[in-house]
Amino acid sequence: MPLRLGKMFWRGISLATVGIVVDQISKWWILNDVMQPPQVIPVTPFFNLVMTWNRGVSFGLFNSGGSAGVWILSGLAIVIVLFLAQWLRRVEKLSLALAIGAIIGGALGNVIDRMRFGAVADFLDVHILGYHWPAFNVADSLIFLGAVYLIVDSFFSGKETPESSGSSGPAENR
Repeated sequence: MPLRLGKMFWRGISLATVGIVVDQISKWWILNDVMQPPQVIPVTPFFNLVMTWNRGVSFGLFNSGGSAGVWILSGLAIVIVLFLAQWLRRVEKLSLALAIGAIIGGALGNVIDRMRFGAVADFLDVHILGYHWPAFNVADSLIFLGAVYLIVDSFFSGKETPESSGSSGPAENR
């Protein structure tokens, strides 16, 4: 029986592909044009362009710098992407397909960096009153936005109320 992939799968994969392309172009631009030499470029009072290398995961966790970490983190990301792709095959809601596609694209964008450079290029720096959020990139933004949507969606979808299910609730005591 041939594998049949639905419209939502392809929409999610399309967003993942666009996300990878935008992520890689933005990193190429930062690395080759903007940050030669590396510097801090103030853009607004709360946003800078910077150049940092993250050898770990979110917020620099597990930032050991060893080559084994590159392979372990990349392998883990690929396993997660495969799980998400299986989930995407069953999705029937466009917003859910796009959220999963965003996470897939972001994860693969960062895997490309790990394979090319041994670390992920981060260059977006948000700060307020001297406190800086850890630098991030387009791929990280895709992962974050997709994950936030999945969390919010899990709270608000699939729950039937007596009004939506057509029943009047539990039988009354007689």
